[in-house]
Amino acid sequence: MRIFLLYLFLAVQTLPALAQGTNVAFGTIRQDTGQPVEVTADNLSVDQETGTAIFTGNVLIGQGEMRLSAPRVLVVYRAENKGIARLEATGGVTLVSGPDAAEAERADYNIDDGTIVMTGSVLLDQGPNALSADRMNIRLDDGTAQMTGRVKTIIQQGGDD
Repeated sequence: MRIFLLYLFLAVQTLPALAQGTNVAFGTIRQDTGQPVEVTADNLSVDQETGTAIFTGNVLIGQGEMRLSAPRVLVVYRAENKGIARLEATGGVTLVSGPDAAEAERADYNIDDGTIVMTGSVLLDQGPNALSADRMNIRLDDGTAQMTGRVKTIIQQGGDD
């Protein structure tokens, strides 16, 4: 038991950011939120009064190297056709940036702030390692994420071949 505890202690000491359970890198690129947003879907419903559009069915959103997919995405436009202010993806969301992929029940992307908030059974896959939490806040300008709410990590230690 002492050897196991010593091994666990050493493993945690070598991974301080993950041991704290909050801050992680996300993706390999820094996202330029000024890039165009491309949305494809099976259906589109536009409400001119509210300045919103609802995309449904196989929704895929791309901006630079980042991809987001979901069954339903609400797009909220800025006043006077000045582009997109925010996106609200629901129904099971997948976000991919570089080699990293995250899944959640919902994702809210504020384009002006360059932030994405994923909530509901968040799972972050980073190659052989995985993290889960209730919420993940991603800052696209520096490619970092903060995970909160019952954070769990699975860290592969590399084995003997």
